[in-house]
Amino acid sequence: MRKPWIVSVVLAAALLGACTDPSSGPGAGPPAPASPRAPATTHQRPPASAGAAAVDPPTVLYLGDSLAMENQEVLGRELRGQVRARYTGAPYSGTTLCDYLEGSAERSLVPASDKAAALVRSLRPDYVVLQFWGNAWGYTPCMDGITHDASPQRYFERYAADARRLTEQIGAAGGNRRPRIVWVLQGPDPITPGRVRRVNALYERRAAASGDLVADAGRAVSPAGARYTWARYLPCDARERAHPGHCTEPGRDRTALHRDDDYLHFCLAPTTSRPKPCPVPSPGIARIAREITRVIAEHVRTG
Repeated sequence: MRKPWIVSVVLAAALLGACTDPSSGPGAGPPAPASPRAPATTHQRPPASAGAAAVDPPTVLYLGDSLAMENQEVLGRELRGQVRARYTGAPYSGTTLCDYLEGSAERSLVPASDKAAALVRSLRPDYVVLQFWGNAWGYTPCMDGITHDASPQRYFERYAADARRLTEQIGAAGGNRRPRIVWVLQGPDPITPGRVRRVNALYERRAAASGDLVADAGRAVSPAGARYTWARYLPCDARERAHPGHCTEPGRDRTALHRDDDYLHFCLAPTTSRPKPCPVPSPGIARIAREITRVIAEHVRTG
């Protein structure tokens, strides 16, 4: 039986405040800038198979917060398998868009060397994937204390401005080889469902204005026909049924997306004080990674 809702929320807030995400709660303090995440990981593409299509493998850069942190290794495997990508993951837990802006190093959780523009200049990626839940609690200093709870209008105005600035900085860093940005839409938020809906709409408008891409990974972790309804479990899909352990409750043909004590993250392993990629198979992470990969693979084939 599910625990009472208020207990789940309190437990989740306590857990998240000790671990990773900007939506963890107003009592959470920012992590030390020196160790908010594991080191950036770079993966070279595997040798092309004899039957592979004659398309240049893309270079993909993945930036984001704690959701990207837990996803990064699974996304790398999917991209290498589907499009033979050269892949670099550089997420920092607890961050939001402003943390990756150049000029924010003194009050940011991301050092200057890992700002989006700096990584674009050094790696020359074809795609920059941005996955951010949206800093609703003012967890990172670069938000200047602006929170969704205290001032929704200021929060959305600031978030839109940061999305525009980040797009401009990535474009300028790419020069005549501007990378395509992939904005990842987020899954349902059981606490403030309207916030995520507006954040996703902001990402969609930003992508349309700049000729970029949208990956609706949040739909992959939402009930069919109920895009913004939060669920702890969903029916198993064909891929999960085919891989033992990936459909967590095969007798009920359903799989867990979240742990009982964490409504936000998709890793089914207990959280740790030091953020790291998820160490266990987790259906929610796999679904998100597959949708991001599908969007990039489709663009590689047709773009």
